[in-house]
Amino acid sequence: MEYRDLGQTGLKVSRLCFGSLTLSPLQANLGVKEGAGLIAGAMERGINFLDTAELYDNYGYIKEAMKGRPRSSLIIATKTYAYSRKMARESLEKALKEMGLDYIDIFMLHEQESALTLKGHREAMEYFLKAKDKGYIRAFGVSTHHVECVRAATEMEEIQVIHPLVNIRGLGIADGSVEDMLTAIGKAHYRGKGIYAMKPLGGGNLIENPKECFDFVLGIPHISSVAVGIQSVEELETDIAIFENRPVDPGTESALSARRRRLLIEPWCEGCGSCVSVCSQGALYLKDGKACVRQELCILCGYCAVRCKNFFIKVV
Repeated sequence: MEYRDLGQTGLKVSRLCFGSLTLSPLQANLGVKEGAGLIAGAMERGINFLDTAELYDNYGYIKEAMKGRPRSSLIIATKTYAYSRKMARESLEKALKEMGLDYIDIFMLHEQESALTLKGHREAMEYFLKAKDKGYIRAFGVSTHHVECVRAATEMEEIQVIHPLVNIRGLGIADGSVEDMLTAIGKAHYRGKGIYAMKPLGGGNLIENPKECFDFVLGIPHISSVAVGIQSVEELETDIAIFENRPVDPGTESALSARRRRLLIEPWCEGCGSCVSVCSQGALYLKDGKACVRQELCILCGYCAVRCKNFFIKVV
């Protein structure tokens, strides 16, 4: 496994970052033991970087996976929607407690869009920066699906890490093209920001040819690591083989490529519209009193499922 410096953070991360959204209750909903075993297996194979978020509700998996292991063996990045000092404090305390840690490597503001949304989260940002000074956080950053946010974060000295959406087709980029995103990332890297990408397979929509998708993102010199959602041993082994430029078992690759996931909205949906309001991709809409999905726009993030009070939305 290859490792690279993450900007000027002082962190050296594996090129393959374990994306933990897919094993979480939002998607595959693996049991804690099974999910922790998968994370532990990834660490044993050389992956030292994991991406999570408060929203994913999987801190317990990480705590279980870290049992008996040195804290330094895994670089953990998490994210929060907190915008006030109180919310930021609660998010940090929750992360430390539920993962059983004394510090978080990277703490990010989740799904930022522009200079305006960053301004709206200024109070939380200031809290996290003070927590960083006290040693509770090693680096501060933002995650985003927006080119404009990458541009804005580039100009902010306080932000050390940017976690942007990047894939070969630009699926999920909210406000521009692949070329726009690559230009913004390049400028951010030049300014010393640590860049690790998300959604190289477009939330599973581009899984028919994973090697082509991974090769595209890995070929971008400004990206230190790529977060890939992993929910099975087969996916883990296949991803590692591709990242290490080794042959992939044809049978396994074929089976994984055929395993196309989609968003399922149960027929008893009540049409409250909560999911529609939270979808940044414009993939959800209401029709005849029910939520509907434009599958070609959906990136399978699962965030809409969190807003559904009756759990009528699932990624399958």
